Amino acid sequence: MAHVSTGDIPGLEHRPSDSPYVERVYRVEEGGDGAAPERMVSVANSNWELIAWTADGATNVSVRGPETRPTVVPMGGRMDGAFGVIFRHGAHLRNLPVSGLVDTAVRSPRTTARTFVLEGDEWEIPAYGNAETFVDRLVRAGLLVRDPLVADVLAGDTPLLVTPRSVQRRVAAATGLTQGAIRQIERARQAAMLLREGRAAADVVHLVGYHDQPHLARSMARFVGRKATQLQKPAPDEMLSLLYKTDAEVKP
Repeated sequence: MAHVSTGDIPGLEHRPSDSPYVERVYRVEEGGDGAAPERMVSVANSNWELIAWTADGATNVSVRGPETRPTVVPMGGRMDGAFGVIFRHGAHLRNLPVSGLVDTAVRSPRTTARTFVLEGDEWEIPAYGNAETFVDRLVRAGLLVRDPLVADVLAGDTPLLVTPRSVQRRVAAATGLTQGAIRQIERARQAAMLLREGRAAADVVHLVGYHDQPHLARSMARFVGRKATQLQKPAPDEMLSLLYKTDAEVKP
């Protein structure tokens, strides 16, 4: 598996996963490489995640739902250690519907430096190298389930013997979002990545499938919270949350 380091977030490393349940795993080394930017723009994201982080010597664990809008997170000039598992579309906790997690998070009611509580049971906090082992345990315990049709549909496949209405219900149940919302969010994230790489806005319009540049501008404002020019020339005291390409179909 490829491990990727990025300069956007000090100390950040992330990797894809071979698990059908896991989209990506990431960690931020405690303290990073020194001072972090003053703020982070957390862009819209159609996946949910499990995140553990340290702050003022205390460990916290949360299940964080999909985000349909950008938010600005103050960083205070320094970043504590963090670890996260981002789950694939279609994977969800059996007793914690993703629909109730959209634009919010549920924190573990009791956490130590090594353990946390999930759905009433105590679990060991996973690490960057054993995230898939932890996920397999959740699956064996019946807590984490998966609807494979959802990932197939979002990748552009047309299901047989399943009505469009049934597909819509299953996507919403497993992701908390509609197919249209997921595609809009993923398209905006891909556009933001291309703009950050220095691609011209006119090129991004055609590469990602927007109708025109005003359409791109509206999408950036709604899901990223920044203009194309701000992404091409980011402020030195600001960073974006983790961006990565998924298998979700983004073109209209």
